[in-house]
Amino acid sequence: MEDWSKNFFEVMETAVLEVENFFNEMAEEISEVFDEWGKLSEEITEEIQINIIAEIDEYLNDLIEPIIEVYLDFDVETQEEDIDYYFVDHVEPTVEKHPACRGCTHYHGQVYGGNLLVCGMHPYGVEDESCPDWESY
Repeated sequence: MEDWSKNFFEVMETAVLEVENFFNEMAEEISEVFDEWGKLSEEITEEIQINIIAEIDEYLNDLIEPIIEVYLDFDVETQEEDIDYYFVDHVEPTVEKHPACRGCTHYHGQVYGGNLLVCGMHPYGVEDESCPDWESY
């Protein structure tokens, strides 16, 4: 009877060792698979950085450079007046712009579609220092 129980425990111990070896081998295999996936993802990331991002940068440069060139060629001083009129509704006469209209009752100074209407008699203003139609408030 002792041989039977001894054999039983030996078989059980062998089975436990085999199962343990099986799981250890599986863990090693899974670890190797994850290592390979990590290497593959690093290679893919490197390819994306080298090829795709470089192509996107080149494409964006080709797209943006002409816009920058047009902007640099754009006459800023001439366009500032027009651009300012798009952001305001009313413009007061100053010493630099429409000085002959300062204090005139006919001065309108409203902006319509980006165009300043100075007054009904002189829609674009007068170019002289004085206006023949000037009247005080």
